[in-house]
Amino acid sequence: MTTDQPVDDRFHVFDTTLRDGAQREGINLTVADKLTIARHLDDFGVGFIEGGWPGANPRDTEFFARALAEIDFQHAQLVAFGATRRAGIRAADDPQVKALLDSGAPVITLVAKSHDRHVELALRTTLDENLAMVRDTVQYLREQGRRVFVDCEHFFDGYRANPEYAKAVVRAAHEAGADVVVLCDTNGGMLPPQVQAVVSTVAADTGARLGIHAQDDTGCAVANTLAAVDGGATHVQCTANGYGERVGNANLFPVVAALELKYGRRVLPQGSLAEMTRISHAIAEVVNLTPSTHQPYVGVSAFAHKAGLHASAIKVDPDLYQHIDPELVGNTMRMLVSDMAGRASVELKGKELGIDLGDDRELVGRVVDRVKDRELRGYTYEAADASFELLLREEVEGRPPRFFRTESWRAIAEDRPDGSHANEATVKVWADGERIVATAEGNGPVNALDRALLVALERIYPQMAKFELVDYKVRILEGRHGTESTTRVLITTSDGDAEWSTVGVAENVIAASWQALVDAYTYGLLKAGVRPTES
Repeated sequence: MTTDQPVDDRFHVFDTTLRDGAQREGINLTVADKLTIARHLDDFGVGFIEGGWPGANPRDTEFFARALAEIDFQHAQLVAFGATRRAGIRAADDPQVKALLDSGAPVITLVAKSHDRHVELALRTTLDENLAMVRDTVQYLREQGRRVFVDCEHFFDGYRANPEYAKAVVRAAHEAGADVVVLCDTNGGMLPPQVQAVVSTVAADTGARLGIHAQDDTGCAVANTLAAVDGGATHVQCTANGYGERVGNANLFPVVAALELKYGRRVLPQGSLAEMTRISHAIAEVVNLTPSTHQPYVGVSAFAHKAGLHASAIKVDPDLYQHIDPELVGNTMRMLVSDMAGRASVELKGKELGIDLGDDRELVGRVVDRVKDRELRGYTYEAADASFELLLREEVEGRPPRFFRTESWRAIAEDRPDGSHANEATVKVWADGERIVATAEGNGPVNALDRALLVALERIYPQMAKFELVDYKVRILEGRHGTESTTRVLITTSDGDAEWSTVGVAENVIAASWQALVDAYTYGLLKAGVRPTES
């Protein structure tokens, strides 16, 4: 449980998705993207949003101008990132320092060298001049009314090589007026016991308020961040979904969830934690990356249970196999039905789908046996909830829910002499007592079948006009007799508000696709409240 301590300046959640996170391979944010993400982060309740490096590129400069004009921040303060002054000039005369002030950001983060070899080889200056660069820039920005944080780049590697100099950089920043000095594991090579030991020692030796910035190259960024908190850090720098260069940064969502739910420390506004899954997925959509299904706390598989043994225990008490109530972070528990399922899995899945199986052990046993038989033949229901619900309803109601009957279908793929291709499908179905024949073309035989089925049925079921196939996966399954093979198709369909997945298995991809399409439209019509009409 969290304490009643309000969110205040005693602990900082600092997000750097828009700067460090944007360095991930495959992410290329527009100004509009950055503004959208900033709004999401502010809604979530982080204390600081690092927007980028104004003056380093036109996009970041424009972002600060627009963010301050267009976003009414409710929780976060906007942070500009830049470097200490260059060697040999005054901070007031350095153009990039001026760009930081011109950004209008109330908080500025300065990156400073804390590894002696980096000072001498990368900056090509003396150790004393580097300390002066830190002091002068912090003092100047403070005189201009800005709050200043200092990121000590490569701190842990520098501390290992020359601990006294690394601590001297921390002291220089602290004594010049930096509110927080952030120890950066820039190469991401540290482990939690090392981080905790170094942070606690540096805090004791310098008296500075410390923060942590951890990269994930050892897979320990979240653990290292929490270890730094154990060592006395009161400022954590993270990115949404762990985005960042190489393998990424400390993931904002597991860090704040651990602080609130495991440490009992209130670091977000009341009620914000329950928005975490939504925020995580919304940001993933903006950066155009599929949300990680297995991400802690917010992944769709984070509270998914497949093993029959787990399901039996969860039926008694969900806490037996869950470390928290998923609703605390805006997620939900899911039961996966597969050939590993037992009676409890089916009963819980039925309850999740709103289908009461009562205490009918014979019915549940039939469903379990049927699932195991069909999975042996190549079906998979853990990824096709809609197909499983149709199977379950068939067993409960004694017949499959059906809105149309298939008489026949065919798909033709034609290669023409000029190199072009034609794909045409014809379907013959019965619906509402009427025999319907429809033909359509598509950019492939499956797309042609999909269009033909829609042409046939939209007049009778206008709800189908909203249905759209949004994902299509094919897998060739290993055959059991020589070169024989079986094809499995998974289809995801949307009505604009929700998505559902169906499965088909057959000797060829088109037949398997037809099965999955029929299930997809049958489920969609059920979901739309249409009553089945065909026997």
